[in-house]
Amino acid sequence: MPELKPRKVIFNPELKRRGIYVLPNLFTTAALFCGFFAIVQAMQGQFEKAAIAVFIAMIFDGLDGRVARLTHTQSAFGAEYDSLSDMVSFGVAPSLVAYEWALKDLGRLGWIAAFIYCAGAALRLARFNTTLEVVDKRFFQGLPSPAAAALVSGFVWVMLSHDVAGSAVNWLACFITVFAGLTMISNVRFYSFKDINLKKSVPFFAIAAIALGFALVAYSPEVALFGFFVVYSLSGYVLGLAGLIRRRSATAI
Repeated sequence: MPELKPRKVIFNPELKRRGIYVLPNLFTTAALFCGFFAIVQAMQGQFEKAAIAVFIAMIFDGLDGRVARLTHTQSAFGAEYDSLSDMVSFGVAPSLVAYEWALKDLGRLGWIAAFIYCAGAALRLARFNTTLEVVDKRFFQGLPSPAAAALVSGFVWVMLSHDVAGSAVNWLACFITVFAGLTMISNVRFYSFKDINLKKSVPFFAIAAIALGFALVAYSPEVALFGFFVVYSLSGYVLGLAGLIRRRSATAI
């Protein structure tokens, strides 16, 4: 029997184990927890808590990327983890909330509508990750998944606050769910607000508008938030139509 020689191990410092940044991934984990919490609450029939949890997930999702940029802790792991968290919080959770609250009364059409939304969120996130370096930073291509989740969950929250049963508005819930799902994978452009410079001076009416917005949210948070995201989800179509009219007018001239 031949003698076995010990294998020579060469240490390569470039292949050393890389750590994971805690701070930004902590916010991502919090967003993921809120999405999972929304799913659990929807399964238990606590739809208002589920809808609120989706909105809280939006806050944490908005913070993780900003914290990573401010602390210079961006990483490929964080980007992938954030996408998976978004899929749960803004893809699976809102579709399940809408289905359990209203869409299941529609039978097969109900779960198909919920699946259209869920698939739209997955495709939207996949397209965003693959076109991150080539798109115009000022605009999103398709409705962002957090905005789509706010549209669906906000509708549920508003109806519950006015004691409207899901069975009474199941067709409207179906339309909003399908609209949000298809708008996410559309080519309609939505303003991203990424070019806003908070260090620049603004007119007085801008501060007054912000104060009015806070007052509206404090008075009726569900109506104010849902109304904002309804306007935002329609803004892309309005801007696209306005651009089409301008191009046709310029061609005619």
